[in-house]
Amino acid sequence: ARWRRGYSSAGAAEYLHRSIVPTMHYQKSLPRLPVPKLEDTIGRYLNAQKPLLNDDQFRKTEELAHHFEKGIGKELHEQLVAQDNQNKHTSYITGPWFDMYLKAREPVVLNFNAFMSFNPDPKSEYNDQLIRATNMTVSAIRFMKTFRAGYLEPEVFHLNPEKSDTEIFKKIIRFVPSSLSWFGAYMVNAYPLDMSQYFRLFNSTRLPKLNRDELYTDAKAKHLLVLRNGNFYIFDVIDRDGNMLKPSEIQAHLKYILSDNSPAPAFPLGYLSSENRDTWALLRKNLLDNGNEEALQKVDSAVFCLSLDDFPLKDFVHLSHTMLHGDGANRWYDKSFNLIITKDGTAGINFEHSWGDGVAVLRFQNEVFKDSTKAPAISPQSQPASVDSSRAVQKLDFKLNDALKAGITKAKQKFDASVEALSINMIQFLGGGKDLLKQKKVSPDAVAQLAFQMAFLRQYNQTVATYESCSTAAFKHGRTETIRPASIHTKKCSEAFVREPSKHSTEELHKLIVECSKYHGRLTKEAAMGQGFDRHLFGLRYLALSKGTALPDFYQDQAYARLNHNIISTSTLVSPAVQLGGFGPVVSDGFGVGYQVHDDWIGCNVSSYPTRNGKEFLQCIYKSLEDIFDVLKGKKISN
Repeated sequence: ARWRRGYSSAGAAEYLHRSIVPTMHYQKSLPRLPVPKLEDTIGRYLNAQKPLLNDDQFRKTEELAHHFEKGIGKELHEQLVAQDNQNKHTSYITGPWFDMYLKAREPVVLNFNAFMSFNPDPKSEYNDQLIRATNMTVSAIRFMKTFRAGYLEPEVFHLNPEKSDTEIFKKIIRFVPSSLSWFGAYMVNAYPLDMSQYFRLFNSTRLPKLNRDELYTDAKAKHLLVLRNGNFYIFDVIDRDGNMLKPSEIQAHLKYILSDNSPAPAFPLGYLSSENRDTWALLRKNLLDNGNEEALQKVDSAVFCLSLDDFPLKDFVHLSHTMLHGDGANRWYDKSFNLIITKDGTAGINFEHSWGDGVAVLRFQNEVFKDSTKAPAISPQSQPASVDSSRAVQKLDFKLNDALKAGITKAKQKFDASVEALSINMIQFLGGGKDLLKQKKVSPDAVAQLAFQMAFLRQYNQTVATYESCSTAAFKHGRTETIRPASIHTKKCSEAFVREPSKHSTEELHKLIVECSKYHGRLTKEAAMGQGFDRHLFGLRYLALSKGTALPDFYQDQAYARLNHNIISTSTLVSPAVQLGGFGPVVSDGFGVGYQVHDDWIGCNVSSYPTRNGKEFLQCIYKSLEDIFDVLKGKKISN
């Protein structure tokens, strides 16, 4: 009978839900990512350069840009467009972007991997490490099975949910052929999003190779990888018929692993995945030649990596350090994601960035959180199944020669030094949030970004290259585009607030904020529509390099290099499932800013290295937010 398909013999749900509209229904008809007009790109580029340069510098950069636009840039642009027209199944940025990530040789940890931590389970007794690990693992497997069966609700951005997020609409749209379905959604102001990255969530890893890494996926593998105390364990979570193991058995196996008192390995393998990629590639070859092929294959193909940490968390800073990098021994940073659960049941995800962006990971987190809290597979009263876990669970054993031991020791030293240099600081601004800002008709995101500009000006007396990521998932194989929050508007506004607040009336300051908000709104809209300038210029540069000819002068401009040395790198997300997110600075003298604008408060977490003072930067952000909110409320600002 059809209804029975959703349940295994034990009666546990195998699927999260069963969408009326098939998961990939819209994929075929998604619009293609546009290649912007070259003149638009050059104009936007110069707008972003203006606040960063003095008049002489700007004139030089402007000249180079117009020269590029009329000459070699024009040729490259025409080639890019022609190439794009011959590859209608994808987007112009896909190849170059994968290459950018996979050719990077820096360690993935701190440089590329990001984290998002889950909110605690609202029922406190469910935050026990074993209970939560079991429930989240079951929900993650349900997600995987739901996605693979085509039952996962398609990811759609609803501008008018009353019309489009309805049973009736879904019942109609599922009969519209895939080649036209996007248009049907568009008619009711709904924007289906690209889901091409989702398959890489599971059974996937990034393999280190010399010069360029590879993404590897083996959807047939049925086992989970569990790390605890630097030891590697595997057990099957899917049976021969493709059904999920009973939750009580998963609970039993995790309990067995949590009570295993094997000592931590003297040379924990996890450190290798934190190395420089070429160094790691050579060590991996050594591992394979030394009889570890089968064990590594198990690690690479596992459904995902569950990391169980043996300590509780002290505070949010400790949480951020734990989820962003941890101790290096109890993570496998190359896996598409590590689900991390600490002793006190705090959970988070650390994900490798080359295969996909925050949108796919966030959807996964939202579903896992919702399912594990609303329909948990086991309760604190549940007894683990009486199965022989010592037979079901296999502890992986790695054969290490002297070169490998030395490699692990060196990797640990380098890892410890990097982590030692990283600071993470955070604030919660309780003076207001989204509600008040919307009431005052200003964009919440624009206000947060304006506060960062003001803060940096206050602290360092300058305006620097700033990056905000924006998803382009509304397009087929879209990835991200850059919003450039530092503008002549934010510079003017920041200078008024920081340098001469007494010279301006509250009305004038208010006007300047509104100006920034409007401009930021325009930039955000452009970026989301694939009309930024960063990816286009990146694609043209990639094309020029692939021809082996000399790099155009435009790209050798110091100002171009400076704009792409993003001192303030920012990213935001708000979700009922996520407590906070963060990432490392993208340059050694930069800040990594993860922020969330909630209804009535604003959270901000900043990572930095010793050349920058993150704590002071946050104090300046706090002061900037206070000033902005005061002005919006019609109050005079205090010095």
